[in-house]
Amino acid sequence: MAPNTPRLVHPIDLKKKPWEQKLPLHNRWHPEIPPVANVQVSQVFRVEMVDWTGGVIRDNDAAEDVKSIDLSTVHYLSGPFKVLDEEGIPARSGDLLAVEICNLGPLAGDEWGYTATFDRENGGGFLTDHFPCATKAIWYFEGIYAYSPQIPGVRFPGLTHPGIIGTAPSMELLSIWNERETQLQENGLKSLKLPEVLHTRPLANLPTPNGCLLGKIQQGTPEWEKIAKEAARTIPGRENGGNCDIKNLGRGSKIYLPVFVDGANLSTGDMHFSQGDGEVSFCGAIEMSGFLELKCEIIRGGMKAYLTPMGPTPLHVNPIFEIGPVEPRFSEWLVFEGISVDESGRQHFLDATVAYKRAVLNAIDYLSKFGYSKEQIYLLLSCCPCEGRISGIVDAPNAVATLAIPIAIFDQDIRPQSSKIPVWPQIVRKPDVLKCTYDGNLPITKNHGGATSSLVPQSWQQK
Repeated sequence: MAPNTPRLVHPIDLKKKPWEQKLPLHNRWHPEIPPVANVQVSQVFRVEMVDWTGGVIRDNDAAEDVKSIDLSTVHYLSGPFKVLDEEGIPARSGDLLAVEICNLGPLAGDEWGYTATFDRENGGGFLTDHFPCATKAIWYFEGIYAYSPQIPGVRFPGLTHPGIIGTAPSMELLSIWNERETQLQENGLKSLKLPEVLHTRPLANLPTPNGCLLGKIQQGTPEWEKIAKEAARTIPGRENGGNCDIKNLGRGSKIYLPVFVDGANLSTGDMHFSQGDGEVSFCGAIEMSGFLELKCEIIRGGMKAYLTPMGPTPLHVNPIFEIGPVEPRFSEWLVFEGISVDESGRQHFLDATVAYKRAVLNAIDYLSKFGYSKEQIYLLLSCCPCEGRISGIVDAPNAVATLAIPIAIFDQDIRPQSSKIPVWPQIVRKPDVLKCTYDGNLPITKNHGGATSSLVPQSWQQK
């Protein structure tokens, strides 16, 4: 007998706001956020989800929605789901939850997405000191392919995946998160050198009741007030999985998540049509609404059996990810290297983050020779299926990172030629991505070897 159609356990009405949905969404991690549905192992179930902003970013010809977005409200997640075995016994703390992605895609009638950079004063990003303005590119889907009116001459198959999938933390684990991230926020600028190079603001996103959505827990109640002050933001990935942004988690993938509370309380969201390694523009995948069809298995006692703690408690573990068999095939790549020397020429010791920043900047500068603005390439490298690698992490003092870009996504040959470098070999049909002005007063990093980004107002370019 053929299997049943996947059971829809979390529907989404795109005409309604996140807080108006039939089953409420949530945008925080906390063990006391109640599950919205039960799911049983070995049964395929369907989860629908809004895009991570809940529909704030629109399919239009402006980037003001990106510039003014309230980042305290995101991400909007579907769930939590309580996972039961065949006898109706829930997953227990210490188990391992195996979650298989059977199918996924955009919601019907909403086959589009966007890639963006936040304003430096409101979110920033990996290269925010080079690209301080809010920008946006819209992408439209043709089956497995995506194209953008703002970045012409590019078309590629998507590696569609959920940016966020994770289990609820226990109160002990939540306290560990909040303590260590509070210490980073309070002491990081004094003790760390990396923020001086990456210009990260803030260093951590700490719990706040502002913009908090807690599923079935009603705002204004004493319970809501307590949890909203404790609940962790969904911005970074942590021991529970969460916002890992692994671009290869497509059809057939399996995620092995540690269980910290009874029922596991599985949640997911932040669907991506495609993403590059690093999601470097921060709002950097092709963000979209979408669905997942999932199947779960409970591995009793699996945390102790398979996950070795890398820290002072048994809770300091991380998920395991099994990549599925369905991915685009590319045979030719152009690879850009970066080393741990920053734009001022200062040497860093085996710093892979600085090396990757250098690799991305090298790729942006190179590809801008082929008729594109640097802003177009920055967004493209964030969402196309490019491959990031730590190629060397042992040879002092330079870590080596690489960024590999599939040549076939372009409608022109981007490889170096023996003849003279072509100058604007292709007419770009639209001159640039959608963008806003930068009205802040933070200093901009100057590229001493070339021109400063065209997005930077002349008055803010360093002399």
